[in-house]
Amino acid sequence: MIEKPVVATVGAGRMGCGLAHVFAYAGHQIRIIDIKKRDLNSRRKLESSVFANISNTLGLMETLGKISPDDRANMISKVSFHTVDGAANALAGADVVFEAVPEVADIKRSALTLISQNSPENSIIASTTSTILVDELAQHVLKPHRFLNAHWLNPAFLIPLVELSVGKKTNPQAVENLKEILESIGKVPVVLKASPGFIVPRIQALAMSEAARTLEEGVATADEIDKALRVGFGLRFAILGLIEFIDWGGNDILYHAGTYMKDALQSDRFEVADITKEHMQDGRNGMREGRGFYNYQNIDIKAYQMETLRKLMDLIDHLGLLAPPGGIKNLDQSPASRAEHPYLGPDNS
Repeated sequence: MIEKPVVATVGAGRMGCGLAHVFAYAGHQIRIIDIKKRDLNSRRKLESSVFANISNTLGLMETLGKISPDDRANMISKVSFHTVDGAANALAGADVVFEAVPEVADIKRSALTLISQNSPENSIIASTTSTILVDELAQHVLKPHRFLNAHWLNPAFLIPLVELSVGKKTNPQAVENLKEILESIGKVPVVLKASPGFIVPRIQALAMSEAARTLEEGVATADEIDKALRVGFGLRFAILGLIEFIDWGGNDILYHAGTYMKDALQSDRFEVADITKEHMQDGRNGMREGRGFYNYQNIDIKAYQMETLRKLMDLIDHLGLLAPPGGIKNLDQSPASRAEHPYLGPDNS
């Protein structure tokens, strides 16, 4: 594996700029390629906008004390901008190429054709699509064994997760190589088979729809719903995965809760997954039985629980939400009671 692979991104929008930040920050040469035909004035405006966007996000890191002004200048110097006329030369020396154009089939097709025709045969090619299945896009790639989807969550320069969706023709070594590169720049890649919505967008879509439904039904106001999700849902799942959380409570608890919700709200959307029912029937209810979705038979459960709770307490304390011993003596001083609390969000009641 090359120590610092040269990276190119075809697409000069938000994702392209985000990837430029990420890789320049990690010390890579990064080439941003705009493949849209533009007149000279439009090209200059776009190039200026691209470097302004990258400078602004790097500036945020500087303001927060993560980098120095010299670091920022050095990182920006690693970014180069190329037009469609120079795309072939820019791609010729790229070890990894990300397609980052809009979610339009014809534009994706043109971009991937250009990339696969001009990038080295041993390069890795990845689409940043959030909607199109990897095998559909692979049809437009020469030597598709080097192709996969790499779905970044916005803001790409900040969120660690990258979802790698593997196609039928993707070489496992290409996946491992891209994983290694991503891990070297501080990202957390997860590998999954081709599926609509990947992992996070799929689960996120259901959660957002249910939040909107809760508001629509008048259960609570928007700010009360969001407050509940920030300090209840969000905090716990920043530490525990959803599958892991099922094991903490138990498959049987999820089954009974889901069944009740299905009947009470008269909706099949709360139908419990078959795998949960199967685990319950097999006595795999989670941590208290030593096995559920995970196997707990060979770990120190008490130590694992204590470490998880410590992480949760640290997070709550960091956000200013951990109550002091003896309680809050002056409620007017309580962060949770103030509309300007930086974590609870605005009070629009």
